[in-house]
Amino acid sequence: MRIALIHDHLAQLGGAEKTLQALTELFPQAPVYTLLYNPKHAEHFFNLQNIHASFLQNMPGGVQKYQWYMPLMSSAVESFDLSGYDLIISSASSFAKGVITPPQATHICYCHTPTRYLWHYNHAYINELAVPKFLKKIISVYLSRVRQWDTAAARRVDYFIANSQTTQARIKKYYRRESIVIHPPVDTHLFKISERIDDYFLTGGRLTPYKRFDLTITAFNKLQLPLCIFGEGPDRRRLQKMAGPTISFIGAVSDEKKAEYFSRCRAFIHPQEEDFGITQIEALASGRPVIAYNRGGAAETIVHGQTGILFDEQTWEALADAVLRLAHTNEFNFNPQAIKQYAEKFSVERFKREILTYIDTITNYSNEPRV
Repeated sequence: MRIALIHDHLAQLGGAEKTLQALTELFPQAPVYTLLYNPKHAEHFFNLQNIHASFLQNMPGGVQKYQWYMPLMSSAVESFDLSGYDLIISSASSFAKGVITPPQATHICYCHTPTRYLWHYNHAYINELAVPKFLKKIISVYLSRVRQWDTAAARRVDYFIANSQTTQARIKKYYRRESIVIHPPVDTHLFKISERIDDYFLTGGRLTPYKRFDLTITAFNKLQLPLCIFGEGPDRRRLQKMAGPTISFIGAVSDEKKAEYFSRCRAFIHPQEEDFGITQIEALASGRPVIAYNRGGAAETIVHGQTGILFDEQTWEALADAVLRLAHTNEFNFNPQAIKQYAEKFSVERFKREILTYIDTITNYSNEPRV
């Protein structure tokens, strides 16, 4: 059975790319087709000889300005010649699911989210654009056309896998398609329980507006409690201007340094609504509780009172109340060993096992000769 893997782009590394990495480990002979890739990032995780980029790779600005070429991305992903492949697995949060597959092939889409800026985040995305109002209207009209293509692209998929129940519900709502849930892989083995807990709370990830780091900063400004924020992103400058003296930005960190910060924090703060939320699982793998907004992936991965605290209103007041309940009451008694054991439900090994089992039910893969 000949297998091809499709991914939106490898311009930056995040949870979706970790999922692709696990798929390449499962199917090492499978080529990876992607809109474009940054060799500096990709070479640490992928065999560059096995990556096939679209014509966008050689456009002016290339990987650094890949957003410029959104109008061409649907055509670029449709340009991949997948003739001769029996199984196509797309790892998609936008365009990858729109590949044109041969008649005999089976197409399984591992969906990280229905394209966020087209559907559930559309209006917020347009409002956050730093462009004049007239240009926002033009962009809104253009995104409406891309939304039509996205809907058509979803119909090309034979089987959907959702990364969470939240994503599953969105696939049903926006694409009118059924799916099964297989949670994404998390490198739980990289995180350890520390014997020492320091006096700080932790949050972090890609610093973008929808992740609501502003809400966390406001809460900790009011509480005057120490907070460390890791990561980089377009919202960093604004967030730094908001932050008071108890809040520190530590920027991009290595996996080893991040694991150290996780293991010694009092708790990890997760104020946003995510499709899944890998950073919160990394905190759990370190034996640390998570204080999370009770929506999205957190609602199905954080067990209130056992692995963390869930708050129901996305306000700084609700977050601050949860922090105070953890810091200054005896209401919760979290067990680091039990928290870490719970996190193993989301390991890379579990992901690979569930993916292979599902593929076998669809294609009888285990009995196919390997090519």
